[in-house]
Amino acid sequence: MKRTLTAIGFICVLIAAWHWVAEAKIWSPVLVPAPASVALYLWEVLQDGSLWSSTIVTMKRLLAGYFIGLAAGIPLGFLTARVQAMRDTLGVVALGLQGLPSVCWVPLALLWFGQTEGAMLFVVVMGTLWSVILATETGVRNVNPIYIRAAHTMGSHGLHTWVWVMLPASLPFIVSGMKQGWAFAWRSLMAAEIYVTILTGFGLGHLLHYGRELNAMEQVVGIMLVVICIGLAADKLLFSPWEKLLHRRWGTEK
Repeated sequence: MKRTLTAIGFICVLIAAWHWVAEAKIWSPVLVPAPASVALYLWEVLQDGSLWSSTIVTMKRLLAGYFIGLAAGIPLGFLTARVQAMRDTLGVVALGLQGLPSVCWVPLALLWFGQTEGAMLFVVVMGTLWSVILATETGVRNVNPIYIRAAHTMGSHGLHTWVWVMLPASLPFIVSGMKQGWAFAWRSLMAAEIYVTILTGFGLGHLLHYGRELNAMEQVVGIMLVVICIGLAADKLLFSPWEKLLHRRWGTEK
């Protein structure tokens, strides 16, 4: 409760400072909208339903690409950690591509898939995949060899060892990679939605794009706040409980 109240108090101070800057008119209201105007915009788009529909469209794209990236990245990470040839090839490629900015995938996706949902899916998968591969590889390579030898002496071999020994032991690293992949997937999708504008589904990135085109800064700032809130909710509801559970399970909880 104390930590929650501290965070709420800090946010209130930031909003008060923002309000003071807007009221002082240090910058034009076109460039720095007041908190009240942003709140009014968010209320209006909530009332007409456009914010909900855009959020649902964006989340569908995000979750589809993210889970595809997880489904491909975790097995590939295991193979990269256990097979030297994979480590020397896919591991090097993953290390290089993981540092590539998400927006760089958008032109390639447009050339390959055009202005389609496939382009969105491709960009999100690319934003997720490489972080998950590297995190899984690191986790598997850091598994204590004693665990594997002990499992072998008790009759565990092959896939059974991978699933029941190596996977649980490497979960702290995998969850960290999933968290990083989620952040990269968000960035990739926002970049794709800003650039890919001819689609049937109207997402949050499109609201950002048209807010910029119309010089409606209250719209831009409002959608940015929505994206931040969704990211915080995902961290607090999905990743933080997993991390706490793993720390408690491995005796590293502080």
